Amino acid sequence: MRRRRQWKQLGQQIHRYENLLNRDFHTERPNSKWVTDISYIHTEQGVLYLSMIRDLYDNSIVAYKTATSQTVNLVLDTIRLAMKKEKVAGELHLHSDQGFQYTSHGYFKLTQSYGITPSMSRRGNCYDNAMAENFFGILKTECIYRQKLKTFQQANDLIDEYIHFYNYERLQTKTGLAKRERSQASL
Repeated sequence: MRRRRQWKQLGQQIHRYENLLNRDFHTERPNSKWVTDISYIHTEQGVLYLSMIRDLYDNSIVAYKTATSQTVNLVLDTIRLAMKKEKVAGELHLHSDQGFQYTSHGYFKLTQSYGITPSMSRRGNCYDNAMAENFFGILKTECIYRQKLKTFQQANDLIDEYIHFYNYERLQTKTGLAKRERSQASL
């Protein structure tokens, strides 16, 4: 029999945002709707936390970071990396769940400084952030669960390889193209 996992709220949720996406995961241009979340990658060394941002235009992973602890800085560093890599020309919605990282004051300040409009799932409703959850399911099914991960480094290497494959080689059901082809098709 499995023990029910205890959960606790880590600190006060300072900032909550409206669900602006409201499960509308379609967009006509890049860098207008992003989804973000954190997933747990289990290794023999312990848990590695993967924070990622996915662009709903072509389902590509815009940025990702890993860490051995789940902190607000993990999320903030992921956003900083995404903004450094991408050219955001118009309004950008960044959708998340209600995890403590996304309700923190640091998240509020960083999204404000970049002009990002936060959007947030309703409490306990995984379908509101289905596109982030979907990527983690694909990653774990096609990559992580196929082998026993011994170290954080092994997990990091595997994640790096898979996200490169996912972004540049794997065909997307949404477009029927790999990312390189999608980029050229939109020119």
